[in-house]
Amino acid sequence: MVDPFIYHNPTKVYFGNDALSHLHEELPRWGKNALLIYGGGSIRENGIYDTIVEEIRKAGISAYEISGVKPNPEMPLARQGARFCRERGIDLVIAAGGGSVIDTAKVIAGSALYDGDPWDLVKSRAQISHALPIMAIPTMAATGSEMNSCAVITNPDTHEKLGWTTEALRPRVSFLSPKNTFTVPPAQTAYGSADILSHILEVYLNRAEGFDAVDGFMESMMRSVIRWAPLAMEDGFHEEARTNLLWDSEWAINDLIDRGHSVSWTCHALEHELSAFFPIPHGLGLAILTPAFMEYVLNEETAPRLARFAVRVMGVKEGKNEIKTARKGIRKLRKFFTKSLYLPGRLSEIGLDDALFEDMAAHAMAWKSTDGILHGFYPLTEEDFVAIYKKAL
Repeated sequence: MVDPFIYHNPTKVYFGNDALSHLHEELPRWGKNALLIYGGGSIRENGIYDTIVEEIRKAGISAYEISGVKPNPEMPLARQGARFCRERGIDLVIAAGGGSVIDTAKVIAGSALYDGDPWDLVKSRAQISHALPIMAIPTMAATGSEMNSCAVITNPDTHEKLGWTTEALRPRVSFLSPKNTFTVPPAQTAYGSADILSHILEVYLNRAEGFDAVDGFMESMMRSVIRWAPLAMEDGFHEEARTNLLWDSEWAINDLIDRGHSVSWTCHALEHELSAFFPIPHGLGLAILTPAFMEYVLNEETAPRLARFAVRVMGVKEGKNEIKTARKGIRKLRKFFTKSLYLPGRLSEIGLDDALFEDMAAHAMAWKSTDGILHGFYPLTEEDFVAIYKKAL
């Protein structure tokens, strides 16, 4: 039987090309003194920034802004933002950008009411009861952070990239406009699509009993990403492709598909250390590590699930030998990443070697386990983590 659970996702979502036109309606309901957070300035170039500023003006509230969020967000900017909120009496945080921007906004909103170092809250997995309200305006399909209660952030001083999950971090309102993703470059589209696939696979690869309908939903979403991602890369203005990818990204990680059993998030644990030690995109790391992980854990116990993935998602013909079928599916997945998304298939292709693998594995295990074993799709030790990194090399 599935484990007992509560499902509650109160994020209000406006979806459609006119979604952002409703921002001025929602702003006064949540605050009067907002902080707008964004990244490197692309929203100024594509017109999204001007639209947001006009919506803020129409709402009649005041607003400040902080920019410069990095692709792998870091604590110094989050500390600066939290301090700014306290000093200026900010009562609402608006995030406009990708998952890194939204995650930074979450850490700022969650720590603005705390006088200490925000890293204390992240490191301790603090279950806070209050945070500043968050509104999210995603500009790419990837993390789904605009509809969930998790933030991932890096402490560059300690080489730790950790997730902080607490219900207070869930955005109150999110504005999802496919047209706001039209100008995302092909490489970023590929990284985001790999992230979406990984979010689903991390849940799907589970030997615990689940819901048949949810399994089918996950398979359908993965097929959707595989279908639409290459088209969005080929033509950024392909509205059907952008629309499907954006909605896939939400349901991949908004607490629906993972209800009823625990999820170990093994590949994410491995990748978080990879991009904590090296400046590589999160989605790229996942695209390289995921097939290596699947190959490493393939055995008689895991073969049924991996073979089902091969048949129902990757289109492999069902055979009598589940291990052989599973291997074909893993090969097709790696080929999708390398030939359809044009991503490197090995860590060595992006200039990495094995010098830090043991340190990375130790960091990952220390965060994910208290007994030295990560109990997931297949039990793994710190030595297994090192072996997976090497398999991906």
